[in-house]
Amino acid sequence: MASRSYGQYCGVTSAVELIGERWALLIVRDLLVGPRRYTDLKQGLPKIPTNILSTRLKELQEGGVVRRVPLLHCGLVYELTPYGRELEPIVLALGRWGFAAMGDPGPDDVVTVDSLTMALRTAFRADAAASLPSAVYDLHVGDIVLRADVDGADLVVAQLAPAGRPVTPGAPRRAGEPDVVFAAGPGIRRVISGELSPTEAIDQDVLAVVDGDATLLERFAETFFIDTAGLAAA
Repeated sequence: MASRSYGQYCGVTSAVELIGERWALLIVRDLLVGPRRYTDLKQGLPKIPTNILSTRLKELQEGGVVRRVPLLHCGLVYELTPYGRELEPIVLALGRWGFAAMGDPGPDDVVTVDSLTMALRTAFRADAAASLPSAVYDLHVGDIVLRADVDGADLVVAQLAPAGRPVTPGAPRRAGEPDVVFAAGPGIRRVISGELSPTEAIDQDVLAVVDGDATLLERFAETFFIDTAGLAAA
């Protein structure tokens, strides 16, 4: 448990005491993607001091949110307990709420594999996807390459090899390959918010289609969308 107590008998107070300390919720965010070794967590949170990471992990374990378990070929890893995994809809909702206030990235802001994975899961609209044909998207953001496999209302996001797969524009597609491969910068936020259509984003060099059917980016924009205007109005 966190060392600081607010001295109030309230469920919100208990939650804040468990996960409200600095960096704790970002550790939970990354563990929602999957189990992580200590070094993986440190790499995914490059600005966290080592002593703070150790302290937060200890607190989260004491609170029953995180546990340390052996994993084949990985040694000891940290993972969320079933109690900790109950935070997933809360973290996704919090991400949607915070999306409206993000603005443009600062010069020292970084995008990590886990933060981008959770961003896609946050923006995913299962209701919209359920009414659209399935599609597989390969998204390149800097050195990060993610595959978003949308099948009806189901989404699976996976990290590809760091450099992605070699792409030959116009080459025939094989089973299991993406329907469209595209690169994006931080401006992809404006596509997810609906400020830019995919066509406008391509014209403004926010998106660049590397391979595949460029028209599928319209489907991507329907499937991954956060209505920031609606959030502000609410």
